[in-house]
Amino acid sequence: MKNDKNIFKQLAIFSIISLVFIILFNALLMPQLTKRSVKETNYSFFLNQLDDGNITQVKIENTEIRFEVETEDGRKQVYSTGRMNDPDLVDRLRKDKDIVFTEDFAESNLLLEFLVSWVLPIIFFIVLWNILMKGMNKRMGGNSMSFGKSNAKIYVKAQTGKTFDDVAGQDEAKEALVEIVDFLHNPNKYAEIGANLPKGALLVGPPGTGKTLLAQAVAGEANVPFFSISGSEFVEMFVGMGAAKVRDLFKQANEKAPCIVFIDEVDTIGKKRDGNISGNDEREQTLNQLLTEMDGFDGKKGVVILAATNRPESLDPALLRPGRFDRRIPAELPDLAGREAILQVHAKKVKTEENIDYNAIARATAGASGAELANIINEAALRAVRNGRKLVSQSDMEESVEVIIAGYQRKNAVISQKEKEIIAYHEIGHALVAAKQKDSAPVHKITIIPRTSGALGYTMQVDEGEKFLMTKEEALARIATLTGGRSAEELIFKSCTSGASNDIEQATKIARAMVTRYGMSSKFDMIALETVTNQYLGGDASLACSPETASKIDEEVNSIVKTSHEKAIRILTENIDKLHELAHFLLERETITGEEFMDILNKEPAISL
Repeated sequence: MKNDKNIFKQLAIFSIISLVFIILFNALLMPQLTKRSVKETNYSFFLNQLDDGNITQVKIENTEIRFEVETEDGRKQVYSTGRMNDPDLVDRLRKDKDIVFTEDFAESNLLLEFLVSWVLPIIFFIVLWNILMKGMNKRMGGNSMSFGKSNAKIYVKAQTGKTFDDVAGQDEAKEALVEIVDFLHNPNKYAEIGANLPKGALLVGPPGTGKTLLAQAVAGEANVPFFSISGSEFVEMFVGMGAAKVRDLFKQANEKAPCIVFIDEVDTIGKKRDGNISGNDEREQTLNQLLTEMDGFDGKKGVVILAATNRPESLDPALLRPGRFDRRIPAELPDLAGREAILQVHAKKVKTEENIDYNAIARATAGASGAELANIINEAALRAVRNGRKLVSQSDMEESVEVIIAGYQRKNAVISQKEKEIIAYHEIGHALVAAKQKDSAPVHKITIIPRTSGALGYTMQVDEGEKFLMTKEEALARIATLTGGRSAEELIFKSCTSGASNDIEQATKIARAMVTRYGMSSKFDMIALETVTNQYLGGDASLACSPETASKIDEEVNSIVKTSHEKAIRILTENIDKLHELAHFLLERETITGEEFMDILNKEPAISL
């Protein structure tokens, strides 16, 4: 395999480099390391050491005398001096029985030299290679020596334990997957009529909507092996490694057919090919291998490919064509009934009181994903434990919704009475403007207790039912409600604060969408002036118009927000007495419910006689 050749090639290069280093080490460094250091001296020093009996070895050459002297601390030093015309020198040396005539002062120890010059360097390079492989193993997310092996986790029903009963709020997606389960159970029924099992199904939707859970539920319902792998695990350091992992994954799947292969975040390897060869050759090779494998296996064997992504628009068209991913199954954010069902599924795992109103919690969590709803249930259980209770109550559920939306209460925050008064009027301004408009959602709760998200207070509105469309009147009412807080500050305190920054941002966003995307502006009519990308990941928008048109868009957005601002001031001016009464009531209580707010708002003023 290609990746095997790449690894062995690098191993061969590393071995050659190591061998060259060892040879140079033995040729250049070893002689210097084993050579005894020699100091030059004069002949008189030699004679003095001879008379003192300090010389232990001597080597006499034609022009040089080398001798070894043992110092007082027991160390030995070799000296060199020139040879003089001294015929009696040899006899004088032989008189000292401790002096040894030698050919070389270096004591050769062949075993030690072999260990130092060959064995130790080889061990060093082996250890270095292992360290390099471990480092690559960490970066590659697997065993770098198991070349081309996929890291797919294999589960069976007993391990996943998931069925369609564990999935709520995705009825349409479950219906689309039931047929796949039935095919895996009864393949002959479909073979008789000549129908083939869909080779692949692509699950698309925002994060947290249960795409992975749906895939596990399919495997649990079908009671077949379930291969789970992330798209990022195919991306490797070495070119060809990802393609080899794809081949190995499909080889294992064919061996265990019928089975389900689930590739999470498939956009990691399935992005559109842009024709730039030098861009990411490894990723494109992996994608090409995936396309080939999906064409190569027989659908009648019962191998189903499930993939999940948050960015379907970025996938290569060749990956999405029929015959590869035959079905595109949306896993959208749940509606009201779906949210209620999800809450009930997750609430089975905790102990709750009997009078929990899941519908109220579902209405307060419009736009929440399944993962966020599961988190709400868990936060409610944690709050019950903190308060020393054995069962989760309705108040725990409602507080957990606020924790997810605005964060925990900042109980130690010190806010001056003046700022509390401003915050109270600000929040009542929102609520009062909302209540006096027929196209606005009812007020559910108002509070001036600071939250960890940075909010110093907030007004919660909850629709009585589920809405899928927003009319122009509702959009304008929403903008007016958002400007109500700043309008109350201007009306009562003749000034404005930074507390309306988030309101301004949301109001501007809605007004811009009305002009550029919803066609709700009389100036531009039904013209798309903005394109949205990554609809499941925030929906970033970019203008698709000329600079002159962009300037006109800004003018129209400003006009919409300004008109709504003036409407909010007008509503608050007409209800100035209720504004004061409600603000003082909120200052006293810090948190009031929508019912309390409406009771005071609808209460007739006392008639003075």
